[in-house]
Amino acid sequence: MQTSPAAPPQSKFLPLAVRRWIDSWEGIDDPLPPRDKRVDWLRIMPFVLLHVACIAVVWVGWSWFAVGAALVLYVVRMFGITAFYHRYFSHRTFKTSRAMQFAFAVLGNSSVQRGPLWWAAHHREHHLNSDTPEDTHSPVRDGFWWSHVGWITAKFNFATRRERVKDLLKYPELVFLDRYDTLVPILFFAALYGLGAALERFAPGLGTNGWQLLVWGLISTVALFHGTFTINSLTHMYGTRRFQTPDHSRNNWLLAIITLGEGWHNNHHHYQGSVRQGFVWWEYDFSYYALVAMSWLGLVWDLNQVPPVIMTKRLEQAR
Repeated sequence: MQTSPAAPPQSKFLPLAVRRWIDSWEGIDDPLPPRDKRVDWLRIMPFVLLHVACIAVVWVGWSWFAVGAALVLYVVRMFGITAFYHRYFSHRTFKTSRAMQFAFAVLGNSSVQRGPLWWAAHHREHHLNSDTPEDTHSPVRDGFWWSHVGWITAKFNFATRRERVKDLLKYPELVFLDRYDTLVPILFFAALYGLGAALERFAPGLGTNGWQLLVWGLISTVALFHGTFTINSLTHMYGTRRFQTPDHSRNNWLLAIITLGEGWHNNHHHYQGSVRQGFVWWEYDFSYYALVAMSWLGLVWDLNQVPPVIMTKRLEQAR
């Protein structure tokens, strides 16, 4: 197993939680803390401040350009999460080049949902233990708020479980993104501010500026957080069950809209190896459609489909 290099001695003057704002692998080889629900408030302060910063919309106002940019950023980055963080890095349901792998890891990282290895490792852990006492985020076991957002605030879940992602550790560029998982978000938000400032000067008719575009980028990011988190929480609570899986996963048409296809969660838990989560034609799966289009361009290939035997399983009546 790979280990992280020793941190510079001067870093020891700062609390471990603060050092992990810069290098999330700092102290990664230390023994894991007990599995409990205590919040590490210092560690999660950037996450809290992202939410608080959205209040600044009261001062920066809005413009059609800023709102439109927020919507586009939500959709594009949700695709980075659903298609690549989830279906590619976590489940390896298709293949792509190393360059595309890195490009979409950067896109997923810009969503501020940690690095690709951390995300994939925790998701694989969830599938191994879904809705059991060992599940990372089960609303059945631990309630809605824990499964939705509480689990990411607990000290136990901060470390990247490298033993779960040995197939990804061989890529140093992915390891770099995972260790320094705040670098891309910082550059992303700086670029938003710079774009807004440039548009204020060169295209004043758009009615935007640096601070406005930055704040609406933050709003988009917070919406993206909670859109993604609904799959951990609500799709194990509300919806229909086509397949008799050992967990409580459910299909939810509304969540499939806001997550570009991830809402067909009972399908996914029944057969995780499919790139497509909407198993039948009327189960819209926008991430899958986009991946198919990318396959036509040769950007991705070997998209794993749902084997016919999976669909011939006896359907469970919705409950």
